[in-house]
Amino acid sequence: NNASNDTRQMKILIYGLNYSPELTGIGKYTGAMSDWLSLRGHNVKVVTAPPYYPEWKVHAGYSAWRYIREPHASNAADVYRCPLWVPRRATGITRILHLASFMVTSLPVLLWQVWWRPQIIFTVEPALFCAPSTWLVARLCGAKAWLHVQDFEVDAAFALGILRNRKLKKFVWAIEGWLLGRFDCVSTISPNMVKTLEDKRVAADRRVLFPNWVDTDTIRPLVGTSSYRDKLGITLNKIVALYSGNMGAKQGLEILAQVAERMQDDSRLAFVFCGNGVGRADLMARCAGLRNVHFLDLQPAEKLGALLATADIHLLPQRADAADLVMPSKLTGMLASGRPVVATAHAGTALAQVVAGCGLVVPPENPEALANAITTLAANPIQRDSLGRAARSYAETNLSKDAILGAFEQELIKLCGAGRSKRPVGAK
Repeated sequence: NNASNDTRQMKILIYGLNYSPELTGIGKYTGAMSDWLSLRGHNVKVVTAPPYYPEWKVHAGYSAWRYIREPHASNAADVYRCPLWVPRRATGITRILHLASFMVTSLPVLLWQVWWRPQIIFTVEPALFCAPSTWLVARLCGAKAWLHVQDFEVDAAFALGILRNRKLKKFVWAIEGWLLGRFDCVSTISPNMVKTLEDKRVAADRRVLFPNWVDTDTIRPLVGTSSYRDKLGITLNKIVALYSGNMGAKQGLEILAQVAERMQDDSRLAFVFCGNGVGRADLMARCAGLRNVHFLDLQPAEKLGALLATADIHLLPQRADAADLVMPSKLTGMLASGRPVVATAHAGTALAQVVAGCGLVVPPENPEALANAITTLAANPIQRDSLGRAARSYAETNLSKDAILGAFEQELIKLCGAGRSKRPVGAK
């Protein structure tokens, strides 16, 4: 929807490590947000890195060592790609160096944007490394600074054991607290994560809920037979339990192999594990010899709807120590596909609260409980259908792309003092 005269054009600079054409997580959402704002008529520029996630390898056709300004069509953002060091093996130290490399290479490009005088500079955590540069450039050009927290990466890094040193933890938390206090607005993606911002002493008038969304027109319940069944040789009488998304440290993917092994004699079930990331090789090794498991690489965005609709049951494992530090971005697509979700989460977490009405929630790191939940749904098509309809209804009511981004646009307008739109955002 193009902006008209009743929604004044804003100048928005988006700064972050991950961006389109990455297919999962932060890159996917930041790219979609940028496109939506551009189509609304706002002037958008993006400073980012070459796409590399979740494979941890720079995508073909991009350079890890060159500065590139991408050509763009009308109603699209200007995108500046900055060099990035991508380690072959992601450890605590190499991740820090990886993030630092982008902070260093992107700073000159970010400083160059001062002449353009953006009204708002929007940055995404991860990576918190981008926050100091954002604040500095905002001060230099008089822009408002907005930090959007997709993951509480500092908390998660220590909770997951990626970083362990106690003195480092106190030091990093002190820096994080100081940085959070410098931003005009700090948003995050779930109510429980907003509460974490409160615990980190972000003032109430600067906290904003900005959840992830889904395009419910693109991702819909399946009508007819899925082409993925034919591709994988899965017959129509099988129940497909699907995991699709990044295969990294936060997911606790080993439970998928444990469940598939427990259920290998259940002829009703076929497990499909689709994705890429640092945990894929280990998961494949754990599943070696299991005839009920099929692997797929991460699929193109235009095929995501067909892939998700292949599932009879979606699987959403999550490590207990990552609860409410991250909210799985893949959940929005699962719900929109109109299929029930089986998630591992503790009661009271944001993930458990959402899934409770759309599927089954079992304790984290409990393969027996997860297997029992899958067995329950596999044996009960009426329950699967009921929960799937509830999932679709939740997505349509709460996760609409235009509604969420329209509310976000209003917050941007309010922040930079550009006035308010007189029509509902997203109206045709």
